[in-house]
Amino acid sequence: MTTVMGICRSFRDRAFARFFHCFPCLSDPARRSSWGLKVTLVMLHLIFVGILFVFDGDLIEKTKKEPWYTALYLLLLLATLVQYFITSSSSPGYVVDVMRAVNETNVIYQKSSMASKQPASSQNGSLNVVIEGSQSGRNFQGSNPSSWTKLVMDMYPPGTSIRSCTCSYCNVEQPPRAKHCHDCDKCVLQFDHHCVWLGSCVGQYNHCKFWWYICEETALCLWTGILYIMYLKANISRPWWKDAIMILLLIALSISIIFLLLLLLFHM
Repeated sequence: MTTVMGICRSFRDRAFARFFHCFPCLSDPARRSSWGLKVTLVMLHLIFVGILFVFDGDLIEKTKKEPWYTALYLLLLLATLVQYFITSSSSPGYVVDVMRAVNETNVIYQKSSMASKQPASSQNGSLNVVIEGSQSGRNFQGSNPSSWTKLVMDMYPPGTSIRSCTCSYCNVEQPPRAKHCHDCDKCVLQFDHHCVWLGSCVGQYNHCKFWWYICEETALCLWTGILYIMYLKANISRPWWKDAIMILLLIALSISIIFLLLLLLFHM
């Protein structure tokens, strides 16, 4: 018995090793969990929409008579899924990446200034780093470019108390409204929250994409809920198990709509 279990375990390990060799992006448990969430969300969309088309014969007849109606609905579904993947794959704005970009730009700026042997004030290219959503940029001119610490200090409005906040995890200077995400293990600019369904944070760089996604998702859920109610009104005397499935899905859809509306209003 022990030998059989050992052979099965060895076969399983070889199968997983071959699988991860073919798909290296899934070798990381965090990425594997993120992809699992993405597949789950796509399957939920397909289930809610698919059952509607399978059960509702009137919708099929309406599609034949007015194809534009169903085409708009399916187009909204496609746009929602595309916006979801765009949002989930976009960077929220990690402090480490911005700090690296600032340092690289400063080095290039310094080298170009030394090569031209002209004062830095006569150069056209100045570094503009936008951290706040109000387009409050900082122009750096001079032969000695400012460091990241000075950049962070300059971000505080005049008259406010200047503080130096260093992340104890990343060991970097945090700009105002930045926060360390323990799920991503990075500091995020204008950190809002870590979205489980996206598998990433919502921050400065992807907040607009996230707003458009929940806007499209809310519209899709509302439209789907209306189609569910129309089906139940027209087919309430049909087989009971179909109505039971549709009612359960409608309840789940109603909870999702309430959550999405509150989230959308909050971010507006």
